[in-house]
Amino acid sequence: MKKNIICFTFTASLLMLFSCNDNKLTEVVEVPLPTKEEKITIGTPADVKADEGSFALTKLPFGYDALAPAIRSLTLETHYSKHYLTYTNNLNKEIASTEFENASIEDILKKMDMKNAKLRQNAGGYYNHTLYFDILTPKEQTPKDTLAGSINKEFGSFNNLTTQFKNEATKQFGSGWVWLVVDKAGKLQITTTENQDNPLMRNALIPGTPILGIDLWEHAYYLDYQNRKGSYIDAFYKLINWEKVNENYKTALSKVKKY
Repeated sequence: MKKNIICFTFTASLLMLFSCNDNKLTEVVEVPLPTKEEKITIGTPADVKADEGSFALTKLPFGYDALAPAIRSLTLETHYSKHYLTYTNNLNKEIASTEFENASIEDILKKMDMKNAKLRQNAGGYYNHTLYFDILTPKEQTPKDTLAGSINKEFGSFNNLTTQFKNEATKQFGSGWVWLVVDKAGKLQITTTENQDNPLMRNALIPGTPILGIDLWEHAYYLDYQNRKGSYIDAFYKLINWEKVNENYKTALSKVKKY
């Protein structure tokens, strides 16, 4: 079922004036009122299909409005059906008729030439967004089972993990990601990457398998939070599907034991 929502459009420029008071300059920014209303039709995640190729979109088990007001429907629909879809389609085009056409995304990320900018950006974008959408849920959760014990052991408490993760996300400058990873020794670590890079790539500061990641590109939050990135980080953290993260953790640990 498609839904209509109202979106306000703004004039492209801001009027910037300066006033002088006691020899101090004060910047005054006037934001114009909305000039018109625009109706936007939003469908469902099931409507979105990638072009035929090696990789498909991960399925969202909820509608675009399920995460509101933390992440509203227009933001989620734009992120999923525009940005994620584009990375997926571009990746399929890049690897068609190449050695990577039948490879797993993990193998592509580990083996690709880092100088291949298009493949690096789109393979990273596909993997990162797949993980991101896989670990979102409308129901607030906390870690349990194996993961909970490891968090307490390696971070001292879930609150400590939360504080460190949010601090790293807040400090991240520009577009990028913050990750909770299982490193090569099987330990949990928090790390960051720029653009669409991730800890599976050869240039990773802390190599490992991501089990949780937050997208800090502006397309993930700007429609809802504008410059208030911290509010988005707080909202995202309440939407983490810790059951899925725990599954990711067990899978990552099993791979570590094989090497």
